[in-house]
Amino acid sequence: MTGEKGAPRPPLSTLQRAGRLAVLALLVVAAAALWRWRGIADPRAMTAAIARFPATPLVFVAAQTVASLLFVPRTLLGIVAGLLFGIWWGILWATLGSLAGATAGFLIARYINSGLIDLEGDARIGPLLTRVEQGGWRVVAIVRLIPVLPHSLTNYALGLTRLPLSAYTVGSVLGQMPITIACVNLGTAGGRLIGGASDWIAPSLIAAAALGLSFVIPAFARRRTR
Repeated sequence: MTGEKGAPRPPLSTLQRAGRLAVLALLVVAAAALWRWRGIADPRAMTAAIARFPATPLVFVAAQTVASLLFVPRTLLGIVAGLLFGIWWGILWATLGSLAGATAGFLIARYINSGLIDLEGDARIGPLLTRVEQGGWRVVAIVRLIPVLPHSLTNYALGLTRLPLSAYTVGSVLGQMPITIACVNLGTAGGRLIGGASDWIAPSLIAAAALGLSFVIPAFARRRTR
């Protein structure tokens, strides 16, 4: 969706509609194929596959971007980042990969739906989109903090709004951080435990604290808005 709010959209040509539907069909087929061979989404299998490449961080970011488009939970990729890179580098690469995937999903949804379906005219969906747009980055951050909401679905849903990309990016980075920290520390703790190291307790506690924050902050925000 582009342009000023309420501005009329030019009608889509047959070629434009076909292009948008082709992108949508490609995503659906890819997600179905991943589900069929979902064993490759196991954290240990993903870690082994990514670690084979010399440019491991870049391969990881690329893999997380694609995974975000295909409904692979970002928690799995966060664990993989902890196994591969440790805590600090793991947080960095997991954050960049998660943001890249979130941005890609947002832009794809905006491209596919731009002028294809008039969601704003729907009596139920229209007001909801307006509320999200008015809330800006704060709403994005709160939505990202809810652990049970699928990352990929949230990316696509927010792409249906008229949120500026800048607000979406800021809100995504802030909202994703607690879950990212939790998963990376969990992966690091697991790797250390498997390797026989004794310093796995600290990252486990950090993971638990970060996960707790992801529940507490949205609850506090809902109470403030009442």
